[in-house]
Amino acid sequence: MKLLLDTHAFLWLINDDYAHLRGKTAVDLFLDNDALPYLSLASVWEMAIKIRLGKFDLQQPLADFIPQQLERNRIELLPIGFEHILHTMSLPFHHRDPFDRLLIAQASIENMTLLSADTAFVAYDVTQVW
Repeated sequence: MKLLLDTHAFLWLINDDYAHLRGKTAVDLFLDNDALPYLSLASVWEMAIKIRLGKFDLQQPLADFIPQQLERNRIELLPIGFEHILHTMSLPFHHRDPFDRLLIAQASIENMTLLSADTAFVAYDVTQVW
């Protein structure tokens, strides 16, 4: 199963932040050997912006952190494709966050299950697990 990790899901899962992880479903799927977890470049972009705005802090540069975590946690990086961007135009505006709209489009086009606690995703035609 291909799993697309929302930004918060990525951070909570790699940090074993079980206080934020409701239930075991997301953790079990993430740790399943048959799972293929992905992190979107949209999430990396979101983290970069939040770091620059002072809303998020890392103990190391993002340029080091992301590759290390991808390798350590066997996560693939999902590029942003032209088709993903175009698909965001056809999505209803249940959710206005541009990063989340891009994740919804990617999950839809790539036939991925979205791992996210964001309840706004339920309004879209994507499979979401949390």
